[in-house]
Amino acid sequence: MNYNAEKNNRVYVYGEIVSEAKFSHEVFGEGFYEFYLKVLRLSGQADILPVTVSERIMTDDMKPGAFIGALGQFRSYNKLEDGRSRLMLTVFVRELLSEPVGKNPNSIVLSGYICKPPVYRTTPFNREIADMLIAVNRSYNKSDYIPAIAWGRNARFVKNLAVGDKVAISGRIQSREYQKKQEDGSFITMTAYEVSISKLAAFDDESDFNLDEEFELYSGAPLHLHEQ
Repeated sequence: MNYNAEKNNRVYVYGEIVSEAKFSHEVFGEGFYEFYLKVLRLSGQADILPVTVSERIMTDDMKPGAFIGALGQFRSYNKLEDGRSRLMLTVFVRELLSEPVGKNPNSIVLSGYICKPPVYRTTPFNREIADMLIAVNRSYNKSDYIPAIAWGRNARFVKNLAVGDKVAISGRIQSREYQKKQEDGSFITMTAYEVSISKLAAFDDESDFNLDEEFELYSGAPLHLHEQ
């Protein structure tokens, strides 16, 4: 296992299962299932997040209405829909926890490289926002492509970054509904998943941003993860 890649992508979530588990895919004979998890924000609102878990660690009580805590990674993969490739995102569970840890039920720490020019804009209420796509290295020479959104002074900082710059971020995973226009002029409701950034740093030396300390600060979760 590549430990440096491992610690560059860490997620902790705790919430309520709100859908039946459905078969997702199989790797070397190991089946993986996906369901949706309702994770409360500190504000009382909720994010509905896709979660992928191996059949090897699933339990019989993982059904709608059950609460689970999990450590893992935020991963991406491409899926063909209507002849087009669409970036899909999921919380990939590495370890199930028997009880919640800390006060924050949704936290993520990432380290990676900007792979598209950041997009800076302001809302009609003059709120500053910047979107970026981060390539995060994974074990076995793979990468995940994670959308992230920054606000306020973080957005102003992001707009001056360039493709190839290395960044580290802390925050939470959020779900956001939006309207997508179809060829016939109608609209359908879609859901986007992204990291809402609480803290951000651009750096050349990893000592500028201690990923272990950041993850412990935001989640209160233990730092060990088992390879899946």
